[in-house]
Amino acid sequence: MSTYAMHVAKTGLNSQQTKMQVIANNLANVNTTGFKADRANFETLLYQIIRPAGEQTSDDTNLASGFSIGAGTRLLNTSKQHSQGSLIQTDNALDLAVEGSGFFQVLLPDGRIGYTRNGAFARSADGTLTTQSGYVLQPEIQIPDGVTQINISQDGLVSVQVAGAVAAEDIGQLTLADFPNRQGLEPIGESFLVETPASGAPVVANPIEEGFGKLVQGSLESSNVNVVQQLVDMIETQRAYEVSSKSITSVDEMMRFIAQNL
Repeated sequence: MSTYAMHVAKTGLNSQQTKMQVIANNLANVNTTGFKADRANFETLLYQIIRPAGEQTSDDTNLASGFSIGAGTRLLNTSKQHSQGSLIQTDNALDLAVEGSGFFQVLLPDGRIGYTRNGAFARSADGTLTTQSGYVLQPEIQIPDGVTQINISQDGLVSVQVAGAVAAEDIGQLTLADFPNRQGLEPIGESFLVETPASGAPVVANPIEEGFGKLVQGSLESSNVNVVQQLVDMIETQRAYEVSSKSITSVDEMMRFIAQNL
């Protein structure tokens, strides 16, 4: 039975070590534009049922509570916390932030659509609006030559002022995407999420419409990582790891006592 206790404590060590990695990743991305913090979710392992609840204890009585022993814990999954991050003003015309729900859509090199809250965009050599890595924003926006000013409205309408022209020229419409289950999106790095069967199909609409957020030009959304909360979680995880380690030490001392005295 003592070896079972060691096994249970070992599952605690493994789970807390993985949780610490999740916390470390959150803190590492505290300055990553549009980053959403991860949360580790745990579940219990199978229980060994020694005596089931309701077992008959006499002709007229039953066991009020069962006798069951847990086998430990494991990390079930991690979930993204899609709360709004603070908006940081940059005064760059190609920096966009989403205030509210919705993701920017970007064509990835493998042909998939990546969804991101990182709105730090740039203009390619041919005038196409891209991410800082050169991935094309969807729907594609082509900025003509000779532009002196770029305006992007809260509802995603892109217009430009061309040198020598009196009126602004509309050149495109930005849209946002959202999902029935954002937690089902799969993070693939570079601040991108991709669609999965669990997320459902994307719902695409113009900003402000159908419950989507609005665009804020000249701003970026900062990471939503709460550093103080992450430090508290780190201390809690460290203490839990130490207690699980202490459990193994205590079981080892009990077995040593038995070996030396019986």
